[in-house]
Amino acid sequence: MNKKIYIIGSGFSALAASCYLAKDGFKVTVLEKNETLGGRARQFKKDGFTFDIGPSWYWMPDVFERFFADFDKKPSDYYTLDKLNPGYEVYFGEKDSLKISSQLEEIYQLFEKTEKGSAKHLKTFLDSAKANYDTAIKDLVYQPGVSPLELVNTTTIARVSQFFSTIKNQVRKNIKNSKLIQILEFPVLFLGAKPSNTPAFYNFMNYADFGLGTWHPRGGMYKVIEGMISLAESLGVHFETNANVEKIITDNSKKVTGLLVNGKEIKTDLVLSGADYHHTETLLDEEVKQYSEKYWDKKTFAPSSLLFYVGFDKKIENVSHHTLFFDSDFELHAKEIYDNPKWPTDPLFYANFTSITDRTSAPEGKEAGFFLIPLAPGIEDTEELREAYFHKILDRFEKLTNQEVKKYVLFSKSFCVNDFKSEYNSYKGNAYGMANTLLQTAFLRPKIKSSKVKNLYFTGQLTVPGPGVPPALISGKLASELIIKNQ
Repeated sequence: MNKKIYIIGSGFSALAASCYLAKDGFKVTVLEKNETLGGRARQFKKDGFTFDIGPSWYWMPDVFERFFADFDKKPSDYYTLDKLNPGYEVYFGEKDSLKISSQLEEIYQLFEKTEKGSAKHLKTFLDSAKANYDTAIKDLVYQPGVSPLELVNTTTIARVSQFFSTIKNQVRKNIKNSKLIQILEFPVLFLGAKPSNTPAFYNFMNYADFGLGTWHPRGGMYKVIEGMISLAESLGVHFETNANVEKIITDNSKKVTGLLVNGKEIKTDLVLSGADYHHTETLLDEEVKQYSEKYWDKKTFAPSSLLFYVGFDKKIENVSHHTLFFDSDFELHAKEIYDNPKWPTDPLFYANFTSITDRTSAPEGKEAGFFLIPLAPGIEDTEELREAYFHKILDRFEKLTNQEVKKYVLFSKSFCVNDFKSEYNSYKGNAYGMANTLLQTAFLRPKIKSSKVKNLYFTGQLTVPGPGVPPALISGKLASELIIKNQ
């Protein structure tokens, strides 16, 4: 076999798919519209500082191991991992924070100290979370979302009730302390939906958190991208940057025949798009689009984000590598994302200081700071708003952590809704794709294989299994397997 396939985009899912397809004998070319590879996981460098532009959490290390093992490799062949301790820290008020240890026994002790009797409930909760994690990894997330029957086996039937309860209900059944509740509800935010809209089955994210821990690739998440590019190139994958796909060309039989790239027509047998699903369908003629604008508008999308990459001329104190600021009203912020979209009144935010544990990300004596505020997708985005929120969160940061930082800012660069649209063609400028709600799970998500165009496939966070880096790796595998099966 020497079939030619072009892959649109070079994020985690596209890179994963490129490796599997090349291994199977396909002639693979990856087309990236931007100057550098990596999709949303690119880097920003300035004055000796290095920032991951997008993903910054390395969870579910077993999924990365499984990916590389499919090519008789290990993550350590490409990058070095450090387990973070604490995994992260959560601020609830001024000088009021809890650190989540990398040791499960210490987490139990923290819970018991914070709320008497809670350690017992946490153990029961995590037993369920581990069982769900095993079920998800073995039986669910590696399914292509073609049929509802993929979800039906003796293990999943036994857990069917968990799809009709929510994370919020499950967590709050036995845990009453507001701080512990927020810590247990936080991991599902990676799935892009509120705990009140996320099926209880997804508590497996809590096992990913407490059970498997939080890791950091030395040099940043981009080291994973570089490792995948290296693997892909060793398998014969060809990469082209500054390659903007303007149209997917089909013939009268509704079969892919080529692509229009930077004004030039390229012939191809197959196309796999790792770009935004909605955007990819805008590259097709109207009659062969699967999903209408009305369809997309009705879907629940994960938040967008306002991001800041900040170089500080000092070491930052009283924070951890990953630090979450939950000192404001979560319910209000969630409503201002999902129910009444507007710029948040008093936002929760996240800060990441990789240079605390990774000397390569900032010059000696300085700190690289990454700040993230979740926002409603499609919201108005102006430089004035960005600037106002930068000062708003730094003021709060100074007060909560009891230190001056604003006067030590060497530079700051922002990234928000308009950038997600222009850089990634992201629908409404969302940052994480489509949320994993009950009605947007598995076979209910947009399909990997186009139902209207022969030899057109999709991968990434808008199809199965969903948002996040580990799911993106899995999505690339699922798409490649479906392509191989159908040839």
